[in-house]
Amino acid sequence: MNASTMTRTEHAQASFELRYSSLLQQDRVFAFPCDEAGHVDIDALDARTRLDYFYARTVIGREFARPVVAPVTLH
Repeated sequence: MNASTMTRTEHAQASFELRYSSLLQQDRVFAFPCDEAGHVDIDALDARTRLDYFYARTVIGREFARPVVAPVTLH
């Protein structure tokens, strides 16, 4: 579900995540840690996650829906 390679502890410290849901595959979601307003600290992302983030932003409306800010929920 998560494009991020953050550890569970690091992700738990983020209160919100920016979620991009796939328009093509119902169970595909990219989620990135963000603040309450949806701002992602790009510098804090590792290289792979940063590429996933830029990709999801680029294909909004074609492959992914507009992102939503949601509280982090760990299972």
